[in-house]
Amino acid sequence: MLELAILGFLYDTPLHGYELRKRLTALTGHVKPVAESTLYPAIKRLEKAGLLARATEPGAVAAPRHVLTLTQGGRQELRRRLAEPDPRDISDENRWFTVLAFLRHLDDSAAQSAVLRRRLAFLEEPASFFYDGDRPLGAEELDDPFRRGILTIARATSRAELTWLRETIASLDG
Repeated sequence: MLELAILGFLYDTPLHGYELRKRLTALTGHVKPVAESTLYPAIKRLEKAGLLARATEPGAVAAPRHVLTLTQGGRQELRRRLAEPDPRDISDENRWFTVLAFLRHLDDSAAQSAVLRRRLAFLEEPASFFYDGDRPLGAEELDDPFRRGILTIARATSRAELTWLRETIASLDG
């Protein structure tokens, strides 16, 4: 997820490491803050793989700053990851939001629609956070008001997303 987000933000514009970290935190920080000890090794991996390049420019006040730029290979890799997201990128809400944040970089509306269809299929499967054996439990079956609240909120969120997915797929399919 972190590498996908790095590639996605750099697709738009070259960024300094600090600015990249701010944007990553804005996207995922409320759920999973991005620590320097996680970000900079990911940047180095992407750089070593030839997916991004680093240039040094003089700092205005302090030390020189490193500007990160996506290479052509990085652009292709981002589009590949968006077109073929990992199953966890479809099923995990936070990972899914990262895919959605950059899905516009897929130039092909049919490819975008295919990704959305995968998420739609996932959401249409019966599921719950709570089960009776193998049977998913609905909010109305729970006596616990807190667990009922979790399922009520999740149901409302899923309904909104299902509506958006169906409308967007129809629009992309033209």
